[in-house]
Amino acid sequence: MDVVASFGLVKIRTFCERIMERMKMKRAILTVAFLMLTFLAGPTFGRAYRDISELPLLAGKTSAQVPNALIAVHNIGKIGISVTNQGHFGSGFVVSAVDPLTGLAAPSCVYPYPGRWNYLFAGAFWIGAVVGRDTLVSVGADGWAFTREMWPDASMSSDPTNPYDKSYIKYRSISRGDSGAVSEQDIISAYTDTVTNPSYVAIDGFDGRPHTPLNIEITQRSFAWSYSYAEDFVLFDYSIKNMGWKKLNQVYMGFYVDGDVGPLGGDITDATDDICGFKRDIPSPTGCGFVDTINIAWISDNDGITTAGQQLTCPSGFDVTSVTGTRVVRTPSDSLKYSFNWWISNGDPSLDFGPRKAGTPDDPFRDFGGFLGTPEGDRNKYYVMRHEEFDYDQLFCAQDHTADGWLPPGPQANDFANGYDTRYLLSFGPFDVSPGEVLPISFAYVAGASFLTECDAFRRLFNPQFPDAYNNYLNFEEFGKNATWASWIYDNPGYDTDGDGDKGKFRICVYDSSVSFDTVTVDPLVVETTVVYLNADTLYYRGDGVPDFRGASPPPPPVLRVLPRVNKFNGGELRIRWSGLRSETEKDVFSNRVDFEGYRVYQSLSSKAAEFVMVTSFDRDDYNKYIWNRGRSLYQLKDQPYTLNSLQALYGESFDPLRYNRDNPFYWKDSAFYFNAQDWNQSNLLDTNSIHKLYPDAPYPSTLNPDTAKIHYPEELTEEGYFKYFEYEYTLRHLLPSQLNYVAVTAFDYGSPGSGLESLESPPSANMVAEYPQNQTSVVESKGLNVVVYPNPYRIDAHYRSEVGGGFEGRGEEDKGDERVRRIHFINLPHKCKIRIFTVDGDLVREIDHDYTLDSPRSMHDEWDLITRNTQSVVSGIYYYSVESEFGNQLGKIVIIM
Repeated sequence: MDVVASFGLVKIRTFCERIMERMKMKRAILTVAFLMLTFLAGPTFGRAYRDISELPLLAGKTSAQVPNALIAVHNIGKIGISVTNQGHFGSGFVVSAVDPLTGLAAPSCVYPYPGRWNYLFAGAFWIGAVVGRDTLVSVGADGWAFTREMWPDASMSSDPTNPYDKSYIKYRSISRGDSGAVSEQDIISAYTDTVTNPSYVAIDGFDGRPHTPLNIEITQRSFAWSYSYAEDFVLFDYSIKNMGWKKLNQVYMGFYVDGDVGPLGGDITDATDDICGFKRDIPSPTGCGFVDTINIAWISDNDGITTAGQQLTCPSGFDVTSVTGTRVVRTPSDSLKYSFNWWISNGDPSLDFGPRKAGTPDDPFRDFGGFLGTPEGDRNKYYVMRHEEFDYDQLFCAQDHTADGWLPPGPQANDFANGYDTRYLLSFGPFDVSPGEVLPISFAYVAGASFLTECDAFRRLFNPQFPDAYNNYLNFEEFGKNATWASWIYDNPGYDTDGDGDKGKFRICVYDSSVSFDTVTVDPLVVETTVVYLNADTLYYRGDGVPDFRGASPPPPPVLRVLPRVNKFNGGELRIRWSGLRSETEKDVFSNRVDFEGYRVYQSLSSKAAEFVMVTSFDRDDYNKYIWNRGRSLYQLKDQPYTLNSLQALYGESFDPLRYNRDNPFYWKDSAFYFNAQDWNQSNLLDTNSIHKLYPDAPYPSTLNPDTAKIHYPEELTEEGYFKYFEYEYTLRHLLPSQLNYVAVTAFDYGSPGSGLESLESPPSANMVAEYPQNQTSVVESKGLNVVVYPNPYRIDAHYRSEVGGGFEGRGEEDKGDERVRRIHFINLPHKCKIRIFTVDGDLVREIDHDYTLDSPRSMHDEWDLITRNTQSVVSGIYYYSVESEFGNQLGKIVIIM
């Protein structure tokens, strides 16, 4: 799906020295005369305390000259984050941060999503190089000096069907079967650094020159999943192309992040108590005492308490307890230099700070203009990226690190250590990029819960002179696990992607071994020692180096059809019918197995995912087998579930697996194991009051190719061309015909026992259908049913929006005012007709063209929003309506009492 939502017209750079010490001004909009632009962008400026967001000033520009800046939102997992086609992510550098799909405020980085806690102001991509004799840097945003140097190509139209168009944002999804999709929610865009118009790209005031492009084009793809193992991160994949004719030498790239952790719409001071650092490794999720390298930069609140400056009694206000961070998972070379730098930007030199190494004869100290933290100008930014400096964590900045070559702590060190308005840059390089060459870069933005676990831990443990106690308290378990999974999704361990025989790197976890001695020679005596692994597992922890961008996924959702009707008692019913061909036959791309387990039917009165309720389910009759591992003294689940028939074939016709639980194991030869049911084993498909097969006697298809079956086995297909064997049905009964229902059927698997993954289920949004439980249009037309209008009379005092009034209006549109959700409904409509509404004087008020495919969802229903053709709200009175179609005309009255 293509999303076009322009924002940001003209940016004005402004700086104010020593403004509002320790106060946020990130979203402040200043009224500044356009004539001041040149002066403010010049070299003689003061320093703004904080970045000021883009200002929508036209300044005489036509719309054709405005870069087509867009925003989109990843909202399918637990991390809700905005992305743009301007080289920055999060919503902090966006004027109108509105999700174009929902019309709601776009989250910067809300976790868990949806929720109240924000973990990101904004992040941005930086890239610098030596071009000829010049040092150039282009940034999506610098977070300080109002620099925006990456824009979509304004010379091209925003035509998403044009393969050469670069000014778009596209959505793709594997759940919908979109071509080229790799996740449940791909977002693709492209932009360049070639825009030089000073109305959009600020002059480099520090180096005293206008923006000079590197002449690069970036294709940005970001991927998100709802699956339990992948819902806590978003993967970003950049393809960076040198479009110019000059070689880019000594290229360095970086990811800049400013957290501002706190509640949505929180107090200014919520952003001034962040802490950040770098985590190199964690205990491996695979166990066995191994350690996994994660190399992730992180930022969090210092104490998790959201209301700064108030005396709260724990656990009150202990809400912002998670952490987010950036992990690079792919670079163009394995032998790059990395830097991690954090700093605090401020107009006051004493408060602008970042860890800095003292100068040496071989590496002289670089002056940032009297400020220790913020690198302004291309040359300073490039210096930070290429300097190969790894800053100590913020908690430790009050300690003396001079013995390791750092500058001594300053007078504000204690204040900086306990939390401040901090941001970081994770950078790497160098590499050279020839004209036309494309470099791939991939990183993950990762979140992790339960980073802070005790409300009073900061007060009790933190001492700026001795920060180890609090640092050791920080819980990286969930964060580290999610960072590990992000790298595994990028490059699947144990999977040979390119077919060259390499499955990646692995470790041997030994549980039991023996040593044998073999005499090789007697004179001289040489004894060869051999270690024999009696019980060991091979654990892959890294892939083959070829990107996969995929993980275990649920079965594809079934093909869904909803057949509405009104029964003889005037009760609404929805017959839900689906074909499970793909769900039950397609292999999981990760395990290469058909792991289908069952179906679940969901119902909701809105399209919101959180409001879907499971009505019923079916799952196969199968059992998990837990085998005793003597070496590790525990039961392990390694195999896929067994059917009852397969177990009885192994252990006898009368074998009942549920007789053997953990307390009563089954002994077989030299093994012991126990069983439990996989899911609920609700496998009866003959009960017509539950999920049932529409053709219970249909045999398994002779071929799974519908085109072949049409020719050779037509008796195995329905009239619509579906295989009878895979046809299922469930009927929702006792529904109000006046209420719109959303229904969905999901497919789920049995998980991955070997890797510890739980069962995965397709989301209800993948195939949900909205339908009224009314007569289908074919029934309406064949029986000549009369049109029905409701509510009639329409009374504004009936409170139709509330439960008291039936909840007919505004469900799922809680953000809209009452006047925008009012509706009068027409039902029993033919699939094509024209609805006209008149005053009693015969003046035309509104005309509605109703044109649907026969028996398609909602083809028998339409609505009027009580707005006239002149876009005015109607007034109280009596109105006439006419419904005209090939089947005849019908007239009626509508009474409106406002």
